[in-house]
Amino acid sequence: MPHITHYMPELQEPERTYLQSLVGRMSHEQIQIFASAYRPRRKDPHTVLLTAIIGLVAIPGLQRFWLGQIGVGFLLLFTWGLLLIGSISDLVSYKTLALLYNQKVAREIATTMQMRLPEEPPLNVRPAPVF
Repeated sequence: MPHITHYMPELQEPERTYLQSLVGRMSHEQIQIFASAYRPRRKDPHTVLLTAIIGLVAIPGLQRFWLGQIGVGFLLLFTWGLLLIGSISDLVSYKTLALLYNQKVAREIATTMQMRLPEEPPLNVRPAPVF
């Protein structure tokens, strides 16, 4: 059984465990395809922390815009970060924000890969001869 850390050693817990559960039944080639699709879309928790700090100081909701949560981003922007409470909450929970986003992206990629994989023909069936 291939392990995700061979393909993405930069992962930390609990993201590593979640991804391992997604790719547990995939072949080595499929995991390589998954990793090459997942890595550019993944959000690093430290970058989420940086955007949360900027969101607290300058642009409330920046971290939510960056994570694709446009509605919450506008809510924080127009309410001064819900009077700073929402911005401070995001600053404290930056790892959870990154993990939830990354899990969503991983599920989307895994689902897309499962839909695109061709079905393997049964082993006993021969293709019809072409004349």
